[in-house]
Amino acid sequence: MKTMKTKHKLDFLAECYPEAIIADGLDDAIMGFCANSGIIAYDYDKCLKIFMDRDNMDYETAHEHMEFNVVGAYVGELTPVFIHTL
Repeated sequence: MKTMKTKHKLDFLAECYPEAIIADGLDDAIMGFCANSGIIAYDYDKCLKIFMDRDNMDYETAHEHMEFNVVGAYVGELTPVFIHTL
């Protein structure tokens, strides 16, 4: 199965779920969406990597930032979810 490029993911979501909430700067961590609601799902570990690479955070700082400023932020019923993969 071939995965979509980030731009195609964003275009698809904008067309099919225009009300969906996109987490700023974490586009490359989008892993999918909920078929019922259009809530966007992000890969938690990819988000951490983005913060570490882009913002020069160490793991602990990125994790703390992720927990308090991203996962902990409620922005309405379409708030994105952040998935830990197994």
